[in-house]
Amino acid sequence: MAYWLVKSEPFKYSWEQFEKDGQTFWDGVRNYAARNNLKAMKKGDLVLWYHSNEGLEMVGIAKVIKESYQDPTTQEEAWVVVDLKPHKKLKKPVSLAQVKADKRLANMALVRLGRLSVQPVTEEEWNVVMELSETK
Repeated sequence: MAYWLVKSEPFKYSWEQFEKDGQTFWDGVRNYAARNNLKAMKKGDLVLWYHSNEGLEMVGIAKVIKESYQDPTTQEEAWVVVDLKPHKKLKKPVSLAQVKADKRLANMALVRLGRLSVQPVTEEEWNVVMELSETK
């Protein structure tokens, strides 16, 4: 299993709306590095849900339920989506400030590649985030 992080602006699509919907396809990715990360996601992988622009914090965990396929919102074959469903809400959100303050997360893509909307997360980084969020 691999770990990932996706960014969503809460005013556009919040964790709360995602929970209400029960699942979604992750569309609108128009960056090749982010697209390649979507293509690498496998069914069962876990995904941190990060509220960007407002909040600047990880708030939940989603699960990949369908691997990459053509983005239905565009005719361009270059772009793909994956299907995600809510797995669990983090007990405590983990802010960008907490991530930047924790030396164990200094190499996390969220710090190094701040604008990338779909990012890999290492198992070590995942475990630190779970610790900071007090989530099992």
